[in-house]
Amino acid sequence: MLATKGVSSIHQEWIHHAITISKQGLSHTYPNPIVGAVLVDQDNKLISQGVHLGAEHAEVIALNNARDTFTGDLSKATLYLSLEPCNHIGKNPACSQVIIKSGIKKVYFALFDPNPIAQGGAKALQDAGIEVEAGILTEYASDTNRDWLTKIKLNRPRIILKIAATLDGKIAAADQSSKWITSEQSRDDVAKLRSQVDAIITSTGTVLADDPELTSKGIGKDPAIFVVGQRAISPTSKLIKRGADLTLIKDYEVDNLITALNKRGFNRVMVEAGPVLISALLKANVVDEVIFYQAPTVLGDGVSFVSPLGINTINDRIDFEVQEVEKIGSDIKTTLYAKVVK
Repeated sequence: MLATKGVSSIHQEWIHHAITISKQGLSHTYPNPIVGAVLVDQDNKLISQGVHLGAEHAEVIALNNARDTFTGDLSKATLYLSLEPCNHIGKNPACSQVIIKSGIKKVYFALFDPNPIAQGGAKALQDAGIEVEAGILTEYASDTNRDWLTKIKLNRPRIILKIAATLDGKIAAADQSSKWITSEQSRDDVAKLRSQVDAIITSTGTVLADDPELTSKGIGKDPAIFVVGQRAISPTSKLIKRGADLTLIKDYEVDNLITALNKRGFNRVMVEAGPVLISALLKANVVDEVIFYQAPTVLGDGVSFVSPLGINTINDRIDFEVQEVEKIGSDIKTTLYAKVVK
């Protein structure tokens, strides 16, 4: 029987490490989850580790690294994983079978795989005589892999709304000027976020008004770009000139946008747009997360980040739950998740 309680702090520490390193895979693994693997010897010393970056799976990388450097007995080692080993053959062999062939006798992991195609790795390991313990640090693992878990549950990528606004919610002044409302540090933080998402959704209005590049500024890979709207984009726009992976969606139908995103298998997408697109997504109830950069300034007049939503009573408001608040330069960055109705 798989244990879920009473796990020692040592095992929790290695699972925590496996989950933490799995975040290196953000933007690299879609349509698959991010996964971290850590191999530890009988003296609780690190042998090797692996992170899924879109090609070989984390377990395979960790085991291959161990074969290159470790001269001890792998049957006495312990493998720690952020996710249950897969039990199917796709582009890669089933990780459960790779583990069985390695001779490892103990495997600990955080989350059971909810994907019907890949699940069953834990049982395969147990049937082969391997000691398996699961359900360790599940809250941390679930949050770290929330993009892929959202996709499995809702059949669409996790949609993150990024907003940079004044204290009174304005993203541009009355004359449409908007550079720069937030600090340079906040803009650098946004570039990091872009390196961790699979795609950015923007609008023709934003492209025409700001002519953004929407890159990670060299921090990591640049995301694909989806531009929503009926107006044409100039061939001299920065997006086209830099050769962005660009998809145009000629209407504001949210279902059409999600269909296009699903064709690419994305896990995590971020919206950087104006009030028309933001309002359409809020009305469709598909915003899973908001990252709000709030500058310590007031405009009074100007462009709000959201258009009227047709909400006439407080009982119909759209609620989010604050997850984290931090100071970035002169601004406040707040991360919020959509409130789950119980």
